[in-house]
Amino acid sequence: MKANNHSFGISTRFFYLLVVTLLSVSFMAEGVVRSEKRVFEEGTYKEIKGKVVDANSGDDLIFANVTIEGTNIATVTNSEGSFALKVPNEMLNKSITFSYIGYQKKSIPISTLDDDKNKIKLEILSVSLDAITVFPKDPDLLIEAVLNHRKENYYQTEHKMTAFYREIIRKRRTYASLSEAVVEVYKQGYSNQKDDAVKLLKGRKSVDYDKLDTITFKLQGGPYSTLMLDIMKSPYMILRYDVLEMYDFEIANITRQDNRILYILNFKQKDWVTEPLFYGSLYIDSETMAIVSASYNVNTEDKKAVGAMFIKRKPAGADVYPTKASYLVTYREKDGKWIYGYSRGEITFKVNWKKRLFNTVYNTAIEMAITDWEETSEKSFRGSERLKTNVVMSDTEMGFANDDFWGDYNVIEPEKSIESAIKKIQKNIEKLKN
Repeated sequence: MKANNHSFGISTRFFYLLVVTLLSVSFMAEGVVRSEKRVFEEGTYKEIKGKVVDANSGDDLIFANVTIEGTNIATVTNSEGSFALKVPNEMLNKSITFSYIGYQKKSIPISTLDDDKNKIKLEILSVSLDAITVFPKDPDLLIEAVLNHRKENYYQTEHKMTAFYREIIRKRRTYASLSEAVVEVYKQGYSNQKDDAVKLLKGRKSVDYDKLDTITFKLQGGPYSTLMLDIMKSPYMILRYDVLEMYDFEIANITRQDNRILYILNFKQKDWVTEPLFYGSLYIDSETMAIVSASYNVNTEDKKAVGAMFIKRKPAGADVYPTKASYLVTYREKDGKWIYGYSRGEITFKVNWKKRLFNTVYNTAIEMAITDWEETSEKSFRGSERLKTNVVMSDTEMGFANDDFWGDYNVIEPEKSIESAIKKIQKNIEKLKN
């Protein structure tokens, strides 16, 4: 067997974690990056809040899509199934659509929804083999069909997107760093080799290095890291022809999304591949061969090798490695074409100190949801406008602001634990002012 020459060094671009020795302990000064867009006056939109759950079990449906019907305005539910969607007044006569893979889509007129505490119940969709005229038997041919139809299934034109980005760092259950931002994304066509670009519109953050003991974690890449999870635009991690030979594929099951039948294609690295690669599931539209969603993980069995992937720098006397690295990307469809809609990455790190009895566990997460998008003929952002690809969001000039900071921008509803952390941090900032 020939040696594997496809170094993972390429794909580590998508989620760097920078570990540095702590030099100082302080809250960042408050400062708001102001939007270049028009800020709508209060009262020009209505905010709808609620929760999306399984109709039978009552379980929360996390990362479900919430969309104003007939528009590109959308958000996703958080890890507790909760959502918040700001609807412009001129769209109050429309409906909100709730969708989740494996469940029946539901559309509800906005006029019938309350401002808060709406409970949206989705029914599980059952799929029988009778509904499929041709069931694929060869998983390798199926993934090849996906690649062959990439150009016709995904937008080849440029788009401008409004998006909400969040990143968190926790030491066990305590929040040590919180960064949120509304950004504009210049999304290149899916066959264009140029990288997507990001411009910051609004942001807020706080870092409490006291919570991080003797080291500081910094996530490098910010919104660019979430864009790199778009495996149809950045295929070198899984879906490049010369990488496919390193994976075993298996057709595991079928499910539905809306009126589409989806093949669930599982994959994992071959036994002879020694470097850490991915394993997970691709959800493929049976008619068009488009990947509509993907969930995948990094193989973390080789601690030393996987640690080298993610850790750019670490303090002396510490052995740092990830114990879990999981990712999710979903796509949205309009007029028969698909485009990036949401992605999330979560990594758990363990720090073993050579002269200490106990280890420390840190959890990191990044996510970005596209809340609106449109095709554009404009050129990409100028160099002075765009964020750098190696940006560390916690080091940018941002700070927590008041409750109406986001204005009419749609954001992902924070979990209760994050809300509590935000309130606590805001109180601390107020103390610093006085």
